[in-house]
Order: sequence, then structure tokens, then C-alpha cells
Amino acid sequence: MTKTIEIIVAPNGQTRVETKGFVGSDCRQASQFIEQALGQQTDELLKAEFYQTATSQQHMKESQ
Repeated sequence: MTKTIEIIVAPNGQTRVETKGFVGSDCRQASQFIEQALGQQTDELLKAEFYQTATSQQHMKESQ
């Protein structure tokens, strides 16, 4: 899966940073500079991929 970082801006000006294709805490490192530029974080929602390890991700690719 391709690694992407999406920045969603709502009509009211609120922003959301969403990462895709990252495993574990790599998403936090990849999006850190964007989050710092946007200001104070008010909420965080972690996806299932955050709790995966690189090894389990590799097994999923091999079995597909």
C-alpha cells in the first residue's frame, strides 16, 4: 500500500490529518511536521494499523 498523508479542511476551518499505509507509530513521525504547523492537537483517533507491527503487515501481504 502507498503511504499517504491527507489533510482535510472542514468548512468551519477545522483540520484533520489522516495517514494511510503506515504501520505502528511511523504515522506519527511522518505527520509530525504537519501537525506542528497546524497548531495544537485537540483529538487523536488511532486506526488498527497503529497497533500492527511491520512483521504482521508483511504476513498480510504474503497471504494475499
